[in-house]
Amino acid sequence: MSSPHVPTVSVTDLPTAPTESVVLLDVREDDEWTLGHAPGAQHIPLVDIPARIDEVDIDAEVYVVCRQGGRSILAVEYLNNIGYDAYNVSGGMVAWQQAGLPLTSDDESGTAKIY
Repeated sequence: MSSPHVPTVSVTDLPTAPTESVVLLDVREDDEWTLGHAPGAQHIPLVDIPARIDEVDIDAEVYVVCRQGGRSILAVEYLNNIGYDAYNVSGGMVAWQQAGLPLTSDDESGTAKIY
């Protein structure tokens, strides 16, 4: 999923790890996050972003990810409209897993799997 007016990057073009100046923001729901997420990602479900916006560093580059890219586009549009430097992660966590990038899980089984 993509939008012509939303800056987008592929999972393979992301900075190597979240830092003070780079945030990977995961906007999926709690149950999706629990199954598997990127190490070091910050988790705020899409519907909670306006209420929790102070938790996202406005001075950082914010890379936004969801499952496949729909919700992250909405989040990037919102963030960029209020002054953030935000980018949509194309293909979301499905593309992340397909690219063989590392996953961590809060699931009791210890198995991280997105799809």
